[in-house]
Amino acid sequence: MELKYFRLIKTIAEEGNLANSSERLFLTQSALSHQLRDLEERLGFKVFHRSRNKWELTDEGAELYKLANTLFNSIDESFNNIKNIKEGSKGSIKLSAECQSFFHTIPGFIQKMGILYPEIDIDLTLGATYQTISQVLSNEIDIAIVTSKPASEELASIKVYEDEIFAVMHQENPLNSYDYLDASHFSDVHLIINSFPLEGVSVYEHFLKPNKINPKKISAIPFTEITLSMIEANMGIMCVPKWQLKSFKLSNDIIFKRISKNGLKRNHYLVVKALNRNKKYIHDFISNFEEDFLKS
Repeated sequence: MELKYFRLIKTIAEEGNLANSSERLFLTQSALSHQLRDLEERLGFKVFHRSRNKWELTDEGAELYKLANTLFNSIDESFNNIKNIKEGSKGSIKLSAECQSFFHTIPGFIQKMGILYPEIDIDLTLGATYQTISQVLSNEIDIAIVTSKPASEELASIKVYEDEIFAVMHQENPLNSYDYLDASHFSDVHLIINSFPLEGVSVYEHFLKPNKINPKKISAIPFTEITLSMIEANMGIMCVPKWQLKSFKLSNDIIFKRISKNGLKRNHYLVVKALNRNKKYIHDFISNFEEDFLKS
């Protein structure tokens, strides 16, 4: 039974006559009468008792009228849900990362998201990266990429990536003679980092600090090209995951040395306020981020 017949029954029952129903449905009375006659012939029973001034539902017609209300209410509810889904797909996301290594790869991901989800506006924040968790809690940023899972119940954490940090050095560096580096080996090195404070430097926070080791010299150089030039001149070491240097042409004199016997592994988490976790545009961002970085 087509929807137009349910609409016809509902309208005539509510208007009480064919004339008013004709105006409401933008059809002639003749067309409505023809539709109703065709419907009753198909059903094999009368839907309305007709009189000159009033049309009333038969018992069978009353059941069809209830069904019509149920159908149109369900349709309205579904379209409202679709509207809410579409509206929920729009949003602005302020994104930051505790580890600045990600700033080399995130722009490409943001570009991809701009094509797939043009209604999601992503703003990459390059502020105080070591304060990302407090920035999420204070709503300064919406999503943070961090290497330590926060304990706050206000936050949801999604593990998206695991990598390993290596010491990058010149092959003539004395440390190259070791199979791997212990924490003690760092006490006499010139460690080149991207930026201060040290709390935002993974090798310090997860390896040197727990072992109470401080390098002899620490320099903050925000430009990877300059750091690599210094390493090529055997003027220090840096500690980064290999993927961070994929886009750079490395000298044959530069080598990667494992940190600790089992390697210095770290996890990366997307952190978002728990109450925002299921917003559709947040969910779409997280799903795509997981897909991109889990297969990296």
